[in-house]
Amino acid sequence: MFPLGSVLLPGAILPLHVFEPRYRDMVRDCLRVDGDPEFGQALITHGWETGGGDERAMVGTVARMLQVEALDEHRYALIAVGTRRIRINAWLPDDPYPLADVDDWPDDDPDAPGLAETVDAALVRVRAAQALALDVARRVDDSSPDAFDTDGDLERGEISDDPLLASYHLAALAPIGPADRFRLLSAPGPAARLALLDEILDDVEAMLRFRLS
Repeated sequence: MFPLGSVLLPGAILPLHVFEPRYRDMVRDCLRVDGDPEFGQALITHGWETGGGDERAMVGTVARMLQVEALDEHRYALIAVGTRRIRINAWLPDDPYPLADVDDWPDDDPDAPGLAETVDAALVRVRAAQALALDVARRVDDSSPDAFDTDGDLERGEISDDPLLASYHLAALAPIGPADRFRLLSAPGPAARLALLDEILDDVEAMLRFRLS
């Protein structure tokens, strides 16, 4: 497992610079396993990414390594993609690196009626919120484009034609922070995820408009 201060969603890209010895060991162990090299990723809810002693969420995502490069004998650069959601039953001792007992957690009702239309409406809202966040970043002196987190690769691309995966893509595109993104990861299914995203965007847009006023 690789706890981080961010949330990886299925379908999103995760670039990593691996330098801690325990995570270098994890990368090497993943590469030794037959099949696609994978690891779990979960949000750190309290504490820091380095050094251990952090508190971790009980829902995460499986990340499949797409590219791994040894920068030198002490560092790896890797690119992974989120593939599926997991429930974490228990965190195990960090020996030799973070470990957990997990189960796959498929989404409920992935083919709910009217889901494609809901995705289309959500995409319009997300694009509008992105534009508003960018406007704030440009106009307000103390703002920063990093005040709201989006997945850069998705921002430049298109969301999936599959409504289930699109619900995750929209959660990654929205200009929101990791706590809200974790709530979206933990939604029971795509319809609930998109309904929750709509509520979150209400609050985000209200705050952004206040900062512009």
